[in-house]
Parts: sequence; C-alpha cells; structure tokens
Amino acid sequence: MSPVDVATAITRAHHEEWGRVVATLTRQFGDLDIAEEAAAEAFATAVERWPAGGVPPNPGGWLTTTARRKAIDRIRRESKRDDKQKEAQTMYDEDVAGDSLGAVEDERLRLIFTCCHPALSPEARVALTLRMVGGLTVPEIARAFLVQETTMGQRITRAKTKIKAARIPYRVPSAEDLPRRVSGVLAVLYLVFNEGYLATGPDTDPVRQDLTAEAIRLARLLRELMPDDGEVAGLLALMLLTEARRAARVSASGELVTLDEQNRAAWDIALVAEGHQLVRERLATGHPPGRYQILAAINAVHTSARDGRDTDWSQIVALYDQLVRLDPSPIVALNRAVAIAELDGPHVALAILDQLEGDLTGYHAYFAARADLLRRLGRIEESQTAYDEAIALAGNTAEKAYLTRRRDQLG
Repeated sequence: MSPVDVATAITRAHHEEWGRVVATLTRQFGDLDIAEEAAAEAFATAVERWPAGGVPPNPGGWLTTTARRKAIDRIRRESKRDDKQKEAQTMYDEDVAGDSLGAVEDERLRLIFTCCHPALSPEARVALTLRMVGGLTVPEIARAFLVQETTMGQRITRAKTKIKAARIPYRVPSAEDLPRRVSGVLAVLYLVFNEGYLATGPDTDPVRQDLTAEAIRLARLLRELMPDDGEVAGLLALMLLTEARRAARVSASGELVTLDEQNRAAWDIALVAEGHQLVRERLATGHPPGRYQILAAINAVHTSARDGRDTDWSQIVALYDQLVRLDPSPIVALNRAVAIAELDGPHVALAILDQLEGDLTGYHAYFAARADLLRRLGRIEESQTAYDEAIALAGNTAEKAYLTRRRDQLG
C-alpha cells in the first residue's frame, strides 16, 4: 500500500472511529480530557507506524487498544488516585467482568444514550454527543445550530467542564432511563442525518451517504427498542421519506435539484411506502403528534404527489400551522412561509420573511428563499443581492452551484 493509500485509510479511520474511541474511553475512565488526549495520541501513533507496517486488519480495534494504553500511561504518570489506577489496570487487562449493556445493545446507540445525560442542558447534550459519538467537527455542529464556531466550541468546553466538576457518571442507561433521554438521542440522530443529506462542509461530498445510512440504522434500532414512542416512529419516517429522494437530489453536473424539479421516477418507492406506512400508523393511534411526526407528515404529502404541481399545499400549510405551535422557531416559520408562497402568493410570504430577518441573518436558506420570492415578484436587483448573500453563506457545494445558476439567470 502506497503512503497516499495509507494516509487515506488513516483519515477514513479517524472520521469513523474518533467519536467511538473517545466515548468508549470516557465511559471506562470517567474523564473526557484523558479520553480525547489518549485518542489523539493513538491516531498520531497510527500516522507514524501504519505507513511502514501497513494498516492493521481491524483499524478501529487497534486504535481503541492503543488509546486505552495511552490513557493508562497518563493516569500513571499523573499519579492519579490508587483506586483509579487499579480500575485502569483492570480495564487494560480485560473489560470489567459483568459489565452490563443495559437496555441498549448496539454500541453506538448505547454511547449516544450514555452521553445524553439529563444533568446537561439539551443543547449541550446534543453538541457534545455529535462531537464525541457522531464524529462531526465543531464547524459542522456550529452550522447545524446556526451559531459561530467559537460559540459552539465554548459550549462544548463548558459541557466537558461540568461533567468533570460534577463527576457526572457515563454509565449505560437502564430501561427506566430511556424515556428521559430519548429526546436528546432523537435530536442527535436528526442532526447527523441532516449533515449527511446536505453536507455543510466545503470540502466534502454534497451528500454523505455514510451519515444518512448510519442515522437510519440507529433510528431503526431505536424503533425496535421503543416501539410505542410516536416521535421515534416519526423521525424514522421522516428520514426514510427524505432518503427516498436522494438519487434525484443532485444532478450529474453536481448541482442541487429542488423538490419541484426532481425526477420522481428516481425516488426509492420502497422507502416511500415504508415511510407512508409509519405515518399512517401514527395517525391511527389518535395521539397528538409531536414535532418529528408532523415533519414526517409534511414529507408524506410531498411524496404522495405524482408531480410537483399536484402538491396539496393547503394541507402542508395546515401541518406547518400545527408545527409552529409546538416549535415556534424562526426556521419553522421560514419553511411555513415557503409553503404559504405556493398557496397565497410570494408577496404574502415575503412579508413573513421580513419579520424573520433579524433571527436568520446568518442562515443561507433564508436568503435563498428571499431571493426566489423577489425573483417571482420581478424585483431583480434585490433578488440578485439576496442570492449573493445565500451563496456566501452556503457551505454545500451542490447548493452553491444551484444558487449561482439561479442568480446568473437573472442577468
């Protein structure tokens, strides 16, 4: 294997294994700082040794073992408490006997539940878990939360500090713990899926199937674990109905294809059918739907139309009216305005967007929607300016290409 191939393999292993290694060591040693430093040393060792000796058959296992040894060495060097040294030695020789998997058997899903500790704020749980387990970078997480990178970095640091100061245990949750933690787990899976479906990094593929596939896999496991939870079913349905359109999402030239322009024959009909079935099952229960269930229902309406012109926009607006009562966030209001434009006209939607500008000044989708509405109203110069703003803020390469073409068509 050439040095380039080795470097590529190490990079891939780093992306796939970093979060798992850190979370595993944190759970074992109870110290996030030690876990992260040990993982970093392990990857540094891999970069040094693998080009000469070759990539091991199980890179993840090699990295975990090496990182565990690095953690033990650091604990010894710093003369930690005797009982912690004994615990570390036990973990080094052999996993603790009788270590229960608790209610969750899948390792990655178990780690997500473990990290979503109720002592942390909801935002901190999600941000920290995305970093440790999801493997997302701080810039990717910051874009998901619509905050500056420095703000997100500080938020993650504060979460680590609280864990350390309060000695919050990273233990496997019991069945009784799951309902209290599931909302945080759903938020993590949703953001991981979104980062895969419309990747925000400028140097990544516009669609990262590794992230969408993993999010769906974990959502399926969560559905098996909590079959009566409506929001779990809703999130799985939402993911399936969104993933079903992936093949039609990006053109051969690498440009984003909007929903109304997509070739619906390219959609995955099996995923559409499965998503619709989940939505129908939740409606049949008669229980008030939650956020993910409503989002899934909106996607079910979209995917029920054989042609974009057949979309039932009145039903979609009614669903957004229901959603905005549960989640009165600016992004929900923005998406509702886009639907209203199809029902009541662009001038009505633009008036709504004008009220949202102060909340969404750093969000590219706001300016993209504004540019489209201004274009439809014939306000060309204002539309060009809005497109420029959207292009400058967008991170996804396919989306940038689409917005650039639309702007250039105005000229």
